[in-house]
Amino acid sequence: MTASIFDGHFLQCTLDNPLHFEPHSWLTDTGLRISHVANGVLEILPHDSETSIIISSGIHGDETAPIELVDRLASDIITGKLVPKVRLLLIIAHPQAILAHTRFIEENLNRLFNGINEEKNEERALANLYQHCVEAFFAPAPLGAERWHFDLHSAIRNSAHYMFAVVPATSHPCDIRPLIQVLDDAEMNAVMFSRTPSSTFSWFSCEKFGAIGATLEMGRVAPLYQNDMTEFEPLRKTLCNMLVQDKNSLLKKEPTRLESYKVTRTITKYTDHFSLSFSDDAANFTQFDTGELLAQEGGIEYRAAEGGEAVVFPNSKVANGQRACLMVQSFSYDWSKPLYVNIDADPGPLHIG
Repeated sequence: MTASIFDGHFLQCTLDNPLHFEPHSWLTDTGLRISHVANGVLEILPHDSETSIIISSGIHGDETAPIELVDRLASDIITGKLVPKVRLLLIIAHPQAILAHTRFIEENLNRLFNGINEEKNEERALANLYQHCVEAFFAPAPLGAERWHFDLHSAIRNSAHYMFAVVPATSHPCDIRPLIQVLDDAEMNAVMFSRTPSSTFSWFSCEKFGAIGATLEMGRVAPLYQNDMTEFEPLRKTLCNMLVQDKNSLLKKEPTRLESYKVTRTITKYTDHFSLSFSDDAANFTQFDTGELLAQEGGIEYRAAEGGEAVVFPNSKVANGQRACLMVQSFSYDWSKPLYVNIDADPGPLHIG
């Protein structure tokens, strides 16, 4: 039997991946207008709200816990168990990669969100589609209204912090303390503040549309439906709480759970001669003492900076020209002051444009 979106089968309908998708919308008994605007893209609009939230998953096809979480949210909304009071866009991306249980087919989709791509492969076409959907979703919201984007992922390796967030650096001022508060409520273990612009999905929404957002890493990759979703229940409940209240940027208590890190630098692989000095399966946030060798490329050596550094997302197998790892250090800030994630500078209470 063919899965029906009207019965809440969002994921299955996405994986069916019809060649000729027909957008359609309907009104629910709870007063929501739900629009299936593209395969894997569901827009939910209450009668009256200015707050807009995007929750995306599947940008990497083998990161399945986020996919299951978004599918649960969609099912609960369609069947009337959850009634959002905010404008909501749910995305389950890249059905081909999900079905193949692989990160991507030809190219890393999460490096393609920086404008229109020449559609020479599936990932580039999908990046264009999702950028268009985000722009169309945010466009009706008035200036000054809350905009959020949570791009959900899973790590491909062990981590000293099982669940952590990566906050993009943007060129405009955005106090991200409300985001820190959400992450703390969701019982995330750590947050990492970026230092340079990127072409990730969450960066696109934050940089181009002024959203508050982050990439959220949820545990480790696993086959679809083989995740222990109880591990992510605090995150699901926190997201649900955000959906049923129209204002989420009010500051409350100071977070107590989160370890904070700042990115000190990005190590990029330029040639096939690049190598890491440690195992490719080293855990995220593995610590290195001052001066320890991190990587080599030709005659260039990369060593840990003064005070030591920890490594995140190490991968020597990336394509030339892409990030091989991020280096981070512990970071503290004053909760009583704004917190801006700056480009080419430390996070802090002053925006450095």
